[in-house]
Amino acid sequence: PPGSGKEGNNPEQMFAIGYSACFDGALGAVKQMEKAKFDSTTQIEVDLLQGEGHDYKLAAKIHVIGENTELSADEFQQLVEKAHQICPYSKATRGNINVEVTSEVK
Repeated sequence: PPGSGKEGNNPEQMFAIGYSACFDGALGAVKQMEKAKFDSTTQIEVDLLQGEGHDYKLAAKIHVIGENTELSADEFQQLVEKAHQICPYSKATRGNINVEVTSEVK
């Protein structure tokens, strides 16, 4: 439990781990469909937000780093957005939590 001092992952971290794996798979599908060439790292941070009383909500930040590609930053972001449209986790959270999607090309 939060604040227990015990080792392990909290629920937000576990959700981020699953979401990252799922999103990375969706990005792989987009990569194949678009015949794009790039390597990528998907990072997802999930935060637990507390409103008044016990009104808890989640928020997620997805950031994808593209490497070894000739794609522009804008082109890469478009592929990341396509992955966000087909990712099952993104579909499940759409309209339920705030999700910010960013990317960069190194």
